[in-house]
Amino acid sequence: MLIAIDGPAASGKGTLAKRLAAHYGLPHLDTGLLYRAVARALLDAGRQLEDEAAAAQAAGVLDPAQLGDPRLRERPMGGAASIVSAYPSVRAALLAFQQRFAVQSPGAVLDGRDIGTIICPTAEVKLFITAAPEERARRRHSELIARGEPADYTLILDDIRRRDARDMTRSAAPLKPAEDAVILDTTALDAEAAFRTALDCVEAARRRA
Repeated sequence: MLIAIDGPAASGKGTLAKRLAAHYGLPHLDTGLLYRAVARALLDAGRQLEDEAAAAQAAGVLDPAQLGDPRLRERPMGGAASIVSAYPSVRAALLAFQQRFAVQSPGAVLDGRDIGTIICPTAEVKLFITAAPEERARRRHSELIARGEPADYTLILDDIRRRDARDMTRSAAPLKPAEDAVILDTTALDAEAAFRTALDCVEAARRRA
């Protein structure tokens, strides 16, 4: 069983992907970490995020072991990843890695922004998780406060809107729902309700398959 989950930043897709993977006993890949790792490699090498050639080179030699680097989860890496992920050469370099992960037995759960449209267009289950920008900013703000990190709601909301615009308008694999994806708006749902709704969507898709 292959579950493809897409959606914008802070929509809750990563949390849902991890919970669905645990529920079904499937491996999970947060594909956003791949682009964060590329961005991190550029910054560590003193290169500019706008250097597409350097970004493509970093993507081509990406070591999967780097995905465990805790620095990739830091807030600045989200915006940096959004920049390098817009480069067609970077996406092409990472395509094979993601598709190899997806075809393993007995299946997999992948989340990102182009899983259902580009990476796994034949996935049995496709979910597109979304929420209002204001709610996504509120969630991100709450997470940072809970971790004891400084957080400014207005700045977070501005960043989310910029990332949405960049992700949806890029020429390579823009963020959009697959034609056959189930769209799940989690704006008014808490984590448990969102998971139960997503689980119902997966089971309904399995019955149709």
